Amino acid sequence: MNKLPPITAVFWVMKIAATTLGETAGDLLAQTLRLGYLASSLILIGLFVVSLVTQLAAKSFHPALYWTVILATSTAGTTMSDFLNRTAGLGYATGAIVLMTGLAAVFGIWKASGHTFTVQNITTFRGELLYWTAILFSNTLGTSLGDFLADDSGLGFGGTALLITAVLLLALLARKTTRISPTLLFWFAFVLTRPLGASAGDFVSKPVAAGGMGYGTIGASVLLGSVLVALIVYTSWQQRRTRVAEFVA
Repeated sequence: MNKLPPITAVFWVMKIAATTLGETAGDLLAQTLRLGYLASSLILIGLFVVSLVTQLAAKSFHPALYWTVILATSTAGTTMSDFLNRTAGLGYATGAIVLMTGLAAVFGIWKASGHTFTVQNITTFRGELLYWTAILFSNTLGTSLGDFLADDSGLGFGGTALLITAVLLLALLARKTTRISPTLLFWFAFVLTRPLGASAGDFVSKPVAAGGMGYGTIGASVLLGSVLVALIVYTSWQQRRTRVAEFVA
């Protein structure tokens, strides 16, 4: 049974909300609470493992569980990226290249395994495990890419968000007007929504003097968490309504 959500407009809104929350929540642990990137990464990777094991053991799609794993990959990706780029001293550009290489390796293994890349057709344990591994790498890569564009390139948080939004709109146009593989465009958009979330998260949480809105990591996390919870409640209600309709029919 497929335990992954349908790819709709609501899915992408929730993906951006979850990845943006992942940025602010990761910074909340590492910076505001001063746990450091290494300790925060270990904590969040632990939460990711627990939520992933639960997701893999589930027999059907559960919106709250699925988006908990997405959020865990986003928060873990934030601290892992910051650990590589800052604590380990790789820098944003080198860190992004390392993570891009890792993601390409995951896709290479995935292709060699013979499991489908099409999300709607992933129904096996190994296929889902490859899916979540790719998501963890893509969210970590997205953090590095977003930081590189916002800081090293000089675009700033707002400029980076606008640039990535424009690229995503081009991908949507390509989906509607070209024969480019929908699966390829899905993963392209999935990777890019992470740096969009990273830039948006920094824009909401960083001080006004630094080009942000000044909500701080706590305020931004509460705001984004409320949005994500509301959307999870909505999708859960929609799922129950669909099941009732199918039962009646």
